[in-house]
Amino acid sequence: MHMRVLQWGVWALLLWPCLVVISNPEDCKEDHGSLTRCPSISQEKLLDRIIHHAELIYRVSEELCSLFEEMFIPFPLRIQSNLAAYACITKTLPIPSSKSELQQISDKWLLHSVLMLVQSWIEPLVYLQMTLDHYDHAPDTLLNKTKWVSEKLVSLEQGVVALIKKMLDDGTLATAYNDQSVPQNDVQPEVLESVMKDYVLISCFKKDAHKMETFLKLLKCRQTDRYNCA
Repeated sequence: MHMRVLQWGVWALLLWPCLVVISNPEDCKEDHGSLTRCPSISQEKLLDRIIHHAELIYRVSEELCSLFEEMFIPFPLRIQSNLAAYACITKTLPIPSSKSELQQISDKWLLHSVLMLVQSWIEPLVYLQMTLDHYDHAPDTLLNKTKWVSEKLVSLEQGVVALIKKMLDDGTLATAYNDQSVPQNDVQPEVLESVMKDYVLISCFKKDAHKMETFLKLLKCRQTDRYNCA
């Protein structure tokens, strides 16, 4: 129990600095254990911090994908010309995929969509960390970026849950969506096929990280100017 409280405290300090300025009541100085119990922070400020965090995750996912390409993927095999041969693990999720669908979806389902994407990627990124550890000559930069994204995604999950509870007061919200199939290594594939699977995983995550950022920014727009959000 003490370890879990400590972990929540670390995530809070990394993502939502609501414990830093002791004199400000909006910094939740009396709550050191959980982001989901930070009632004095404004909804607007919480959403801004979550958006900023999602932006960082997407930016690092771009760097991770580019670095993996440079290190392990010959140019003719890069994803732009081979996307049809693979499917992203979140393909079956009920996520809006067009501008018209986004315009019709409610704030509640917009947030649920973000949460589904976040939670669906937590286990696959842990798997990716393990597989990259077995690569020959994998640079520390690649490993560190993968670990950073994996850890920050968990922080983002906690923030989105806190925002859902603050915005919707939805005590019955189901928050376990990470039931996607995680690739397994029971049978060792050919080296190129294994590398390509990891590359597709990274590329798909970059795509979904952009969706998370886009959905959150759309939600922010709706809070300020609902009728002029593209």
